[in-house]
Amino acid sequence: MSKKKSPALTGRAPLAEWKAFCAANPGIDYLNAVFTDQCGTVRGKRVPVSEAPKIFSNGLQLPMSVYFLDVTGVNEDICGRGFSDGDPDGTAFPIAGSIARVPWAEDQAQVLMTMDTPDGVPCDFEPRNVLASVAERLTKLGLTPVTAVELEFYLLDPKADAKGRPQPPINPSSGERESSNQVYGLSELDGFADLLRDIGNFAECLAVPASAAVAEFAPGQYEVNLAHGPDVLRSGDHGILLRYLISAAARQHGLRASFMAKPFLNQTGNGCHIHLSMLDGDGNNIFDDGSEAGSDRMRHAIGGLQAMLPASMAILAPNINAYRRFGPNLFVPVNDAWGYNNRSVAFRVPTGLPTARRIEHRVAGADINPYLVLAVLLAGVHHGLENKIEPGEPVSTNACSVVDPNLPLTLLDAVERFSKSDLMRTYLGSEFVDIYAETKRLEYLRFQRAISAREYEWYL
Repeated sequence: MSKKKSPALTGRAPLAEWKAFCAANPGIDYLNAVFTDQCGTVRGKRVPVSEAPKIFSNGLQLPMSVYFLDVTGVNEDICGRGFSDGDPDGTAFPIAGSIARVPWAEDQAQVLMTMDTPDGVPCDFEPRNVLASVAERLTKLGLTPVTAVELEFYLLDPKADAKGRPQPPINPSSGERESSNQVYGLSELDGFADLLRDIGNFAECLAVPASAAVAEFAPGQYEVNLAHGPDVLRSGDHGILLRYLISAAARQHGLRASFMAKPFLNQTGNGCHIHLSMLDGDGNNIFDDGSEAGSDRMRHAIGGLQAMLPASMAILAPNINAYRRFGPNLFVPVNDAWGYNNRSVAFRVPTGLPTARRIEHRVAGADINPYLVLAVLLAGVHHGLENKIEPGEPVSTNACSVVDPNLPLTLLDAVERFSKSDLMRTYLGSEFVDIYAETKRLEYLRFQRAISAREYEWYL
């Protein structure tokens, strides 16, 4: 029996869309067929424009093992897939509405892709399809998630220091290397105004709804926000493309953009904050009951997010470095507290009009896969709404001084909790859970096989 097509696969771009794009955009010589692996890395295949119509008519053959790659781009025969099964192809198809010019390469266009298995059904372990499957559960409840991604990043000098460590960039305004940042400082924005302008232009060209840019706490650290939207798959697309275009803009200005969770031990880490509300069939925000406190359903959603948090950590913090970001009193959550207008909690309810009532999820780092983070968030909300889970009392004081011992704060602990979670298997699919967990275990082992400078310093 064939499976039902998921929402990610109902929006394929027809050949007519490509022809209309080409008519409106002369001078395109190449098309980049773009997909995203489980680590959130943008990959793809570049084809001459003369061959592009075949992709829209028949799809593009690509090995399904592209979704097993670890952060270094290696597939270690995950769960017997790759070498053992002959590395079979799936067929990737363009996603409607995602064709755009590549703003940093005038002769190129790009289109986002999504994959079918050889049986002609959606690839269950493609991150975008994982998100689509979870979103479909909310659709069946008559609910539409409204989401937005915020990403923090560092601008770095492309050259490391004498010890191989990253270093802040030279500010074009002062001619000196950044030594401090004033959070929300305008002079810090002025120094990189040309770069930030290019980020805005690139985002507009790629139809990514970037909005405010702010200077963060550390030297060379910034944040770019995205507008809320009622299509969660597009929100995932936007998170991926924003990181991609920021990196491209930085390269054009002789800099490097880093979304590493904790590139400097003595500076703040890079976070990814997700804003989430939920609309009913009439377009009403179910988190709003007209009161300042918000609705029972908002609290149930928070309760579900709390219940799913320990098993979600392998997605929210997907590598060894990501766990360096967590610690007491760093404005990074170390427990499942929630509260109103309180940045020390994991689940913050920002101030504002009741009609705009939303939850800000503050746990993830900027090195995540946005599709997967959105998937575990929607899973938590669905679980909380269906089971009417109460979150406990809101916290109005500092919530990040005490680390919850039940929260896994190392990669292997988080992966084991994720792998053994029945809820994760129910929402994300057992096949995906097994593939993701095995990839991360083997990635960890490969990391451990390298001898660090600290080992020489201590043990030589």
